[in-house]
Amino acid sequence: MPDPTDPMSPMSAPPARVLVIDDEPQIRKFLDISLRAQGYRVALAANGQEGLTALATQGADLVILDLGLPDKDGHEVLKELRQWSQVPVIMLTVRADEAEKVASLDAGANDYVTKPFGIQELMARVRAMLRARATATDAPAIYDDGRLRVDLMLRQVMLDGMPLALSRKEYALLAMLVGHAGRVVTQPQLLRELWGPSHQQDTHYLRILVGKLRQKLGDDASSPRWIATEPGVGLRFIAPH
Repeated sequence: MPDPTDPMSPMSAPPARVLVIDDEPQIRKFLDISLRAQGYRVALAANGQEGLTALATQGADLVILDLGLPDKDGHEVLKELRQWSQVPVIMLTVRADEAEKVASLDAGANDYVTKPFGIQELMARVRAMLRARATATDAPAIYDDGRLRVDLMLRQVMLDGMPLALSRKEYALLAMLVGHAGRVVTQPQLLRELWGPSHQQDTHYLRILVGKLRQKLGDDASSPRWIATEPGVGLRFIAPH
């Protein structure tokens, strides 16, 4: 029976996207060829900022992150991306001591591979990470309280039984809040996810977008049914009790 977590399986569509952040051209090329040979889609970044921008604007199912980067230390990159993304991260480094490994895992890395590494071992770790992610996201991605229905898989929003026309950004905001229902999503998280790392201070973008979304939902900001503002912090989708 085909394995849906296998990128070469006919049941998997589209294949998983892997973002490689490494400043060594030969490593990037080697991983690009190896990952594509396994059926994955691959994006490449030569430094930390380029990698963060690629993740924020294009997304990824897994990140392979080098610890030694020219502009930012890998730990710094990991810390930044963990503020707004839970994508699995495999760290690559020439530093083999246990303290570095513990520091990386404590900072939010999911796994750790020391250079030079065997490609088969790395591919096995990639498959394990993607299987774990698939298992964690197997729950139905549907919110439905009888009035508002949000189907994250179909990208469909219904209000009182009628399709609700949302712009791309309005839908992305609603989907992010629903995906974190009951939890506060911070302004920096929202701004990075929706507009990219260079717009962390553009809170007026978010204020305008939230206003438009609330208007379409008929949600009163002073007495919200769905989208609550946590002053100075962010937004929270009100989960049913």
